[in-house]
Amino acid sequence: MRWFTRIIVLVAVGMTVSVAHAQSHVSQDARFVAIYTREWAWRSGVSPGPASMDLPDNSRLDTAGAVDQARRLAYWKQVLSELDAIDPSRLSPGERINYAVYRRQIADRVAEGRFKTWQMPFNSDSAFWSDLEYEMGGKRLHDAAQYRAYLDRLRQIRHYFAQEEANMRLGLARGFSVPRAVLAGRDRSIAAMARLTDPAQSPYYRPFRHMPDAMPVAERHALRAKARAIVRTQVVPAYAKLLTFFDTVYVPRARSTLSAEALPDGKAYYRQQIRRYTTLDLDPDTIHAMGLAQVAKIHARMLATMRATGFKGSFAQFLHFLRTDPRFYARTPQELLDKTAWVTKEVDGQLSHMFAHLPRERFTIRPVPAAIAPYYTSGRGGPKVYLVNTYDLKSRPLYSMPALTLHESYPGHALQLELAEEARDQPAFRRDGYISAYGEGWALYAEYLGQAMGIYKTPYQRFGYLAYQMWRACRLVVDTGIHHLGWSRKQAVHYMLANTALSRREIDNEVDRYISWPGQALSYEIGYLEIRRLRAKAEKALGPAFDVRAFNDTVLSTGSVPLPVLARRIDHFIAEGGPEPDWGCRCARKAP
Repeated sequence: MRWFTRIIVLVAVGMTVSVAHAQSHVSQDARFVAIYTREWAWRSGVSPGPASMDLPDNSRLDTAGAVDQARRLAYWKQVLSELDAIDPSRLSPGERINYAVYRRQIADRVAEGRFKTWQMPFNSDSAFWSDLEYEMGGKRLHDAAQYRAYLDRLRQIRHYFAQEEANMRLGLARGFSVPRAVLAGRDRSIAAMARLTDPAQSPYYRPFRHMPDAMPVAERHALRAKARAIVRTQVVPAYAKLLTFFDTVYVPRARSTLSAEALPDGKAYYRQQIRRYTTLDLDPDTIHAMGLAQVAKIHARMLATMRATGFKGSFAQFLHFLRTDPRFYARTPQELLDKTAWVTKEVDGQLSHMFAHLPRERFTIRPVPAAIAPYYTSGRGGPKVYLVNTYDLKSRPLYSMPALTLHESYPGHALQLELAEEARDQPAFRRDGYISAYGEGWALYAEYLGQAMGIYKTPYQRFGYLAYQMWRACRLVVDTGIHHLGWSRKQAVHYMLANTALSRREIDNEVDRYISWPGQALSYEIGYLEIRRLRAKAEKALGPAFDVRAFNDTVLSTGSVPLPVLARRIDHFIAEGGPEPDWGCRCARKAP
């Protein structure tokens, strides 16, 4: 019976090891969950803590001053040290993914604190004042208590702006500012509020225009009167003070250089921006070479498509033709909105061929607000609104509209972000987080899907798609050219004019964006190329078993993750034979 006894002992030992291993996972998981639960509660303002952030009841604004920024940095450094004391290999598979996403979030926040990026709270694309208008003006308030909390928040704008002004003064003092070359006209959105005469026309008043019918009429009148008074006596003066500072202090003292590497500790800062926006540790020279190779490849396809249109001239002449012929441009803002809406409905009819799961949320289409439209992008999409820029219609070519719409609405940003919001099986830091290489890479991949979906119906629309592909490839060249190789603004504009079909206004705005937002432009092409690489790998490995719907759903099911995490997920997808992902308790609906 010795052999039998030996087997029992071996089984018992094996069970003991398995139990111990499982207990180790549970112990490490609990430790990790406790860290991110505590930090997220602090970050979202659910519980009081060191410089706790925006409260969910809208009763106050973030604290933005230098003392609070230092407290944030100290807190996140402590969280990072706690994370580094955990061995990720001892976490369960699900928490291992959470760890990879969460640690990068915290590491990026620590890096931003060390470089004091809060001393530059705006760029040529977005700014704390216009972001605040958009965020507060879009609030949905449901009862008197929420409206009163909103009024309290309005009263704090003056103090909030004063903190940001102090931050910008600190940045100016050490040469950490937005380059002066991209600041012309950036005060328009401040001036629009600073010179407002009717408080009811303010974005901050928007939640009061349609108030709940269940609220007594007298109470509605009283709250509206208070809102108008606060906007007139506190908000408008805050903008007027900011405008004076911007025009008389910030612009004259802003730096004359363009390169991120010219900033204090600039080389390390630019490498961190690359890590943040690509989730990869790539050097600028490698990225620049990658961009040049992609530009050459796409240019060849653009030439072939140009010939398919029947055009007989040179590439430069064709670009001039596209930029100047009125047939390619809407005559009215409504026409542009209507044609955009038509593309979204064409996409709707093809989604079931590309996805098995779709979100329940829906988006609407609105024009970009007039105050920011002159320097805003042609469009921007999210889980509820797809903004289309109807300013300067001769800069918004219709042949690019299908690619833009695929990128910003479905199956691009709107689809991805709506599914992320519905992912209740994931922690809040993943649902609400956004990793640019994943999100922008996916949106660029969505443009690619437009080919199989039959959205590009004419040679001009196919050229528009390729022009958008070229635009993102050029970003690799231009961003690294400006911030690493010392390119001038004129050099960057000339490169974009020669290689893309974008209008001069779009190119000017885009180059200013790249100058004032180092590294962000790299995320699109690098994320896209990685998703394409992973798809090609899956197609080759799975052969006839490859299902594009299962692949696309799998990419979306991860939520916003670093590119190495996505690569590991697709490797697992391949190893399992390419099944559709388990969406768990999510509320996504089946595609018809």
